[in-house]
Parts: sequence; C-alpha cells; structure tokens
Amino acid sequence: MALCDPDGPDAERIAADLRRPGLQLALDTRVVEDEDGVIVARAWVDRRSEADVHPAHRGRGLGGELLSWIEGRAVKAGSEQVAQTVRDEDVAAGALMVAHGFEAMVTSWMLEKVLDDEPEAGEMSGITVRAYRESDARAAYDMVEDAFQKLQGRRLEFAEWEQQTVGRSDFAPEFSPVAFDGERIVGAVLTLADGYVERVAVDQAYRSRGIARLLLRRAFRDLQEKDIRSCTLWTHSALGLYQRAGMVVRRSATVYRKGLVTPERSG
Repeated sequence: MALCDPDGPDAERIAADLRRPGLQLALDTRVVEDEDGVIVARAWVDRRSEADVHPAHRGRGLGGELLSWIEGRAVKAGSEQVAQTVRDEDVAAGALMVAHGFEAMVTSWMLEKVLDDEPEAGEMSGITVRAYRESDARAAYDMVEDAFQKLQGRRLEFAEWEQQTVGRSDFAPEFSPVAFDGERIVGAVLTLADGYVERVAVDQAYRSRGIARLLLRRAFRDLQEKDIRSCTLWTHSALGLYQRAGMVVRRSATVYRKGLVTPERSG
C-alpha cells in the first residue's frame, strides 16, 4: 500500500477498515501473493471497496480480477451498489473502473495548509470553543453524523464512527476544537496527531455563521504551537470554505459507483 499511495499508508485507517462492523475477513477481503508469498495486490469490500496492485505487477489483469471479485462478493452480500475512490493521477485505474461499468460520482480533494505564524482564532458571540474531551463522544457523534448523513447516504453506528475518529490511537484531542452553544455541541474539527483533519462538521442549524472557519483556525494555531508544520484533509464538499481558510488543493480523486443487480432486486 505504501508503494501504491503517494500519501503513505495509514496503519490506523487500515486497521479501522478491517474492523468495520459486519466485515468478515474470510469473505470480504482478498490478497494476491506471488510465487514467493509476497503480497502484490489486495482488496476489501463492504458497500465501499478498496483495491491496490503493486506497481511492478500492473498490466497483468490483477486489477480487473479484483474488481470482478468485489462486484461478485458485493452481490452475494446483498449490496445494492459498490463505490470506490481512485486518485485522479492514476489514469489507468480510472479507465479500468469505467470499463467495468462504474460511473464517476463525485470529486474529492486533498487540501493542505502550511502552518506559519498562524493568528489567534478569535471569538464568536454566543459560541464557546474548547478542546475535545472524552465525555463529548456521544454528543459529537450525533452532531457529526447528522451533518454527514445526507452526503454519505447512511448513518454510521457509534462503534464504527469511534474506530474511525476519536477511538484511534493517534487521535489528538488537544488539536480537536469543539464549538458549543450553551451545552449543545454545534461544531467540531477532529484532528490526528500528525495534523490530518479526520472530520469537520457543523450543526445544520448553525451553518453559514463562520463556525467551521473559526474551529479550523483554532486547530491551525494549536498545531503550529506544537511545531507541526502543516494541516491536511480530504473533502468532497465545501471546497470554498477550506480555501477561504487558507488551504490549497494538493491532489484530487474521484469516487466511482456501480449499481448492482442482487437476487432480491432481480426477482
């Protein structure tokens, strides 16, 4: 995966993916080994999917074989669709997705803010901001998932959400500002120790008030004070928000989706 991903492998994310509730390793994952037992390709599927082929083994049909396996397994599992993200710089992978009947659904961008002499975040009338606390978990989960449900099409269970965010060993509460209106959580920026922002969310009733920008500026300042030189995130929405906060696009990716005909749908 390190050879396939220019951003480097995220061990915590890999572990969280393989612990997804309902994922059965024996059925929902595959690795391909060469004659020496070295892994040269891998895939998993659970509504979403991921697949990688070692650069030295591309052009041999392994990617197509894994995509066919992904579709077949997703159908057996009763999924109505499957989606996979492909970096736009990997033109061959995008063409392979299209050849297998996938359609481009949405663009995602990786953004970065180089941290240098970041100003104080400032204040907002009626809104208080402090660092995330463990006791915030359930309320933060409800607010974040309410904010993301329309975009991601489903609501994560708390256990899965926790694995991907505040339950990670590299989650950094000190870099994760949370906004409150009284006792109500109305916004959060959940950040990892290396400066990667895992979630940015604002309660729908509080949007267009500058809360997300306020929280990002607070996170930028806190990261810089600990000598972390950049902050990054992936997003497929609100690009203008992040650019106004001083972030710039470093690369992009496309989410491809394919509808599936399952026995239940065809019968």
